[in-house]
Amino acid sequence: MSDARSGILQRLRAGGIQEEQTPPDIPLRRFDWDPAECLRRFRARMEAAHGEVHQVGADWPQRMYELLHREGGALLYGPQGPLGPALEQGWPDRGAVRLIPYLEPVEACRDTLFRSVDAGFTSCRGAIAETGSLVLWPTPQEPRLLSLVPPIHCVLLDAAEICSTFHELLTRQAWQTGMPGNVLLISGPSKSADIEQTLAYGVHGPQRLVVLVRS
Repeated sequence: MSDARSGILQRLRAGGIQEEQTPPDIPLRRFDWDPAECLRRFRARMEAAHGEVHQVGADWPQRMYELLHREGGALLYGPQGPLGPALEQGWPDRGAVRLIPYLEPVEACRDTLFRSVDAGFTSCRGAIAETGSLVLWPTPQEPRLLSLVPPIHCVLLDAAEICSTFHELLTRQAWQTGMPGNVLLISGPSKSADIEQTLAYGVHGPQRLVVLVRS
């Protein structure tokens, strides 16, 4: 055994078990923002990061169609997700954008996913006004690939679920009672910069993020 290693082990044995220390009291940021102010701040920060924010009502499927129809193509969605039935019911029967339900494992629909889909749609858990971030919990019914692979990512956000800080969202939604296996915080479309500091969008994910805020 080397002298250095022997010395380290001797010091550890001599030190014994230390008493458990109380973690430091870290102050939390708190803001007295009403719902209107939370929405204003979320929108300002999301748009500053090149995200699109549109306020909608009960006709949100029609509004989303109007935002996508110029591109045409197909919208991938989870029919068994929390918003799947409402999307199907409110989508135009005949239009430039057709709905494609996500029903097969990625191995079986790889070609369709990467070649035929122009946009993906998901619900979201809420949003953070302080940073302009969406919070997503991917599930087997709404997997991560819906918000990652298509060039456009569309999200429906309830205005009541915009919290001032991440800590407020955790507390309000009681995450301590059941944590998800995967959490996403999205603050704009995908972007990256090369060694010359040239910013490019859509390199590692969607190049367009469309957020529908339902009041």
